[in-house]
This record gives sequence, C-alpha cells and structure tokens, in this order.
Amino acid sequence: MSELIYKRNGDYLLPEMGLTEAERRPLGKYGIMRQQYLEQNRPGLYTRLILSGKLMEHLQEIDTMAHSRLDSLMSLLTKQAGVTEELKARDQMKWVGTMNALKNQAEEMILTELIYA
Repeated sequence: MSELIYKRNGDYLLPEMGLTEAERRPLGKYGIMRQQYLEQNRPGLYTRLILSGKLMEHLQEIDTMAHSRLDSLMSLLTKQAGVTEELKARDQMKWVGTMNALKNQAEEMILTELIYA
C-alpha cells in the first residue's frame, strides 16, 4: 500500500486522495443501472466491491459489455426481422416502430443477462 500524503487545512491534516482512472470516466446508462441494482438488491456484493476499490471498474466493465452486446444484438435482430434501408426509405414509421421494438427486446435481454445477474 502506498503512503498517504497529508495536506494542512487550517488546524487539520487531510489526506490527499485522487480519483483512479476508472473513477474519472463517467458511467453510462447500464453502469448506473447495475450500481442501483447492486445497492438495492445485493448489498453484500456492493459493499465488498466498494471496500476492495473495484466498484467503478466493475460498473465500467458492465457498461462496456452492455453497449457491445446491444450493438451485436441489434445487428442480429434487424437481420432476422428483415429491417433494411429500403424499408426505411419506403415506410419510415414502420421502420421506426420496428427498430424501437427490436431495441426494447435487445435491452430486455441485456438487463436479464448483465444488469440483474
């Protein structure tokens, strides 16, 4: 463990502590959802991750995995549903409705697999 450096602030000595690289990066939607799930439903795991200093790293990893999984699922689901650029040009409302339904389906899979697991 590294030695702490203290800075005098009035009558007090306060440790100079900075953020790690993972803590500097903002959390995305799925990282925040995972944090809320852990905090409310898995307090033991949440506390253990905080105390080990790995919470932000875990949340960033979940967020990254969820976004890459969303991209791959959307690609697969659009191919299976036959959603094409031709449909987008021909009937935009149908294309938007179908894409929204597919995104909701993909997000439900991600929530089940990654966020609430």
